[in-house]
Amino acid sequence: MFSNYLIGLREGLEASLVVCILVAYLVKTGHKDKLAPLWAGVGLAAAVSLGFGAALEFGTQELTFQAQEAIGGSLSIIAVGLVTWMVFWMKRTARHLKSELHGKLDAALAMGTGALVFTAFLAVGREGLETSLFVWRSVKAAGDGAAPLVGVLLGIASAIALGWLFYRGALKINLAKFFKWTGGMLVVVAAGVLAYGVHDLQEADFLPGLANKAFDVSESVPPDSWYGTLLKGTFNFQPDPTWLQVVVWVLYLVPTLFLFFAPQRAGRPAAPSAPAAPAATDRS
Repeated sequence: MFSNYLIGLREGLEASLVVCILVAYLVKTGHKDKLAPLWAGVGLAAAVSLGFGAALEFGTQELTFQAQEAIGGSLSIIAVGLVTWMVFWMKRTARHLKSELHGKLDAALAMGTGALVFTAFLAVGREGLETSLFVWRSVKAAGDGAAPLVGVLLGIASAIALGWLFYRGALKINLAKFFKWTGGMLVVVAAGVLAYGVHDLQEADFLPGLANKAFDVSESVPPDSWYGTLLKGTFNFQPDPTWLQVVVWVLYLVPTLFLFFAPQRAGRPAAPSAPAAPAATDRS
């Protein structure tokens, strides 16, 4: 449940902050009349994201077992790829997110209402579609009834509350640090989803080695025990993974965490500014 709460919190807060920045900019620049198209774009993005999640859930139920596993495993890999790209993108842009959004909003305001709706839809819809796909695969991997979904909803609710406090000025968030550490934890979650996807593809006979178990600690860590449930819900831990799952998990997790936490290269030094004019002296 914790890993799904983290997904809902991190992805929800990213979308929530985007909306807060857009709303605050329109209000401060005297464009309150443009808030309706902005909210229309946000609502459209939310509806599309929910529809995408529903299509994933209900659209695969009538398929054969092998087809379900093949589609599920493939979507797991796609979801991990999208989330990995997203955490690295946010690591680079968290410090400049506000100025980047302001530039896009200025262009949309110049083009008219339709462009504003489209800008809001893109800004929120991208996060929503990524979240729907990753949450769907993570919930499937956790396989613990409604608890993973409850965790996601609690995370999204927390994100909305934090976004509102951020907008009201009651909360200051160091975006760079927040997205750095939650991004690192999300990489660990993604590694578990990737291993689960590989297992799906093995069950669909797309990948070999389903019977080649790396280890089996089911007796020491029963899946239905409280600690087995905790490990599975937090890290997507499987007590009897195949060798291929273990290899893929390690090959993804170790280099991705290393690159993610590696210090960013320093940018080009800023051009020297002209010397400031001497302050006027008070001769009175």
